[in-house]
Amino acid sequence: MINFAFFPSRRLALYMVRLFIIRSLAVLFALILVLMTLDLLGEAGKILAVPGNGDAELWHYIVLRVPILVSRFLPFSVLLGTLIAFVSLNQNSEVVAMKAAGLSAHQILAPLVIASIGIAAVLFAFNETVVVNSARHVDAWSNNDYKPIPPASGVLSNVWLLQDDDLVRAAIVTGRGTGMTLHRVSIYDRSGGVLQRVINAATATPDRSGGGWLLHKVELYDANMNVVRHAFQVKALAGITPAQFTIAKVDPTELDYWTLKQRIVELEAAGRSTDEARAGLAHKLSGPLSTLLMPLLAAVAAFGLARSGHVMVRAVLGMALGFAYFVADNFSLAMGNAGAYPPLVAAWAPFFLFLLIGEAVLVRTEE
Repeated sequence: MINFAFFPSRRLALYMVRLFIIRSLAVLFALILVLMTLDLLGEAGKILAVPGNGDAELWHYIVLRVPILVSRFLPFSVLLGTLIAFVSLNQNSEVVAMKAAGLSAHQILAPLVIASIGIAAVLFAFNETVVVNSARHVDAWSNNDYKPIPPASGVLSNVWLLQDDDLVRAAIVTGRGTGMTLHRVSIYDRSGGVLQRVINAATATPDRSGGGWLLHKVELYDANMNVVRHAFQVKALAGITPAQFTIAKVDPTELDYWTLKQRIVELEAAGRSTDEARAGLAHKLSGPLSTLLMPLLAAVAAFGLARSGHVMVRAVLGMALGFAYFVADNFSLAMGNAGAYPPLVAAWAPFFLFLLIGEAVLVRTEE
């Protein structure tokens, strides 16, 4: 007899959710431990090469990188955790017992789907409150060659501007509006595409008296005369406003949802392309929701008789479907950033495509 209740057994639902969450978290812990170790091995030499850096800076780097790794690999951990749970249930004939009790495949998966929605909500909140700040600070720190960066909120790093033929680079940008400060500024003065001068300055601040910027501790290289001069203060960058540096680099991974929406409005007002920012904004929702797909894609390992000897084949198939989703998601997002796909299509098309694929595989397996 078929039971049509969404959760036929509260105890069974809690058992499935506990099995699912524990194994997913165990896989996540193992992945983060291995990946963080490999990452630290690659960056420790660069961090310790800076005078004054020591163990505290290594731990600071770990604290900044771990949230980014958790955000990136949590959906994949959910996939592997679900596969491990389903293979165990299948081999112990627990899935057969559930189906014999009248449960359909969708009823067996229902508790995991609800738990995945909860994980997606937690991941979205985690991304918006922790990951964006970690990404912004670790990028600024690495772009500054792991030297100390100013303790300011909203730090931008490696910002480039094009003014007529001239190129302007600021290694670090802190503050907003008239309180903005540019650190390690380089101005490449060009005429007809030919370099005339290179101006390097330790810092630059807006000139509140007559517009432009005041460069401090300046080194000027004249390419025509091959001469280097030094000056304490120079006025430059006339016509460039602080807002131009704010929108010069809009990285969706470093901005929370509402700030990114504001940056999109500013980009539109400035006549700049918003494709990458809009795709990133939509992906802030579709990315965490990818955890919802993982139980569906991994379900191929749960159904089918264990004695048929195809359990591992089914597990590999579920893993392949999960890998294919992540590849398609990254490819689609890259196409959206390039303007080849509309932003909403770039962010959501892989999600709905693999939702249909997972559902089709589940129905075909059940039959």
